[in-house]
Amino acid sequence: MNLYDLFVKPYETYTTLQIFLEAFAAIFGTLSVYFSIKKNIWVYPTGIISTLIYVYILFNFGLLGDCMINVYYTVMSIYGWILWAKNSEDHVHVEVSWASKKEWLYGILLFALSLILVTVVYYYKPYIDNQFSMRNIRLGLYHLDWGNWLDVVTTSVFLVGMWFMAKRRVENWIFWIIGDFICIPMMIYKGLGITSVQYLVFTIMAIQGFITWKKSLRTKST
Repeated sequence: MNLYDLFVKPYETYTTLQIFLEAFAAIFGTLSVYFSIKKNIWVYPTGIISTLIYVYILFNFGLLGDCMINVYYTVMSIYGWILWAKNSEDHVHVEVSWASKKEWLYGILLFALSLILVTVVYYYKPYIDNQFSMRNIRLGLYHLDWGNWLDVVTTSVFLVGMWFMAKRRVENWIFWIIGDFICIPMMIYKGLGITSVQYLVFTIMAIQGFITWKKSLRTKST
């Protein structure tokens, strides 16, 4: 399969509006990561714009399971926005720290619960995609391919990453690096080439974010 088949051909059936919205969501998603690296509260409003656009895109593509997950991302972004606002002296920037053992236990629990939650969403996905009607459909996980199972894992990884980011913990970048890297081939498989490139950029930026947050914490301690 060549680059044309991977990045251009899927968009031949998309409308101009769909292409524009995906690109717009990718730009705001990138801005969100940039602001996160800078420990700037604007990470959340830009991130919310991106996730809301993806909610619209995924809903129109009939990917209601993925759409519901992005609704959750939006809610978590609002939660993080509130926490950062409460812990910012200049109402823009925040201080960061390493997670405690207790927070790591909560993170592991959240990951396990997220795996269960997302698997349940996929179990009911035929019902959801059929506009919440049981007519001529069968529930189960039989319809999942490797891309869907990767989505289950990465969604759980991202949920933990978002929780750690809301808590302003350096470890959040570890989860973003893992999840972003996995999403690169997954988004190509789903026919979202622009988004796959976005996740490549996200992976590089997440590595930079981890280094930057560690450096700022080290500087503060000295």
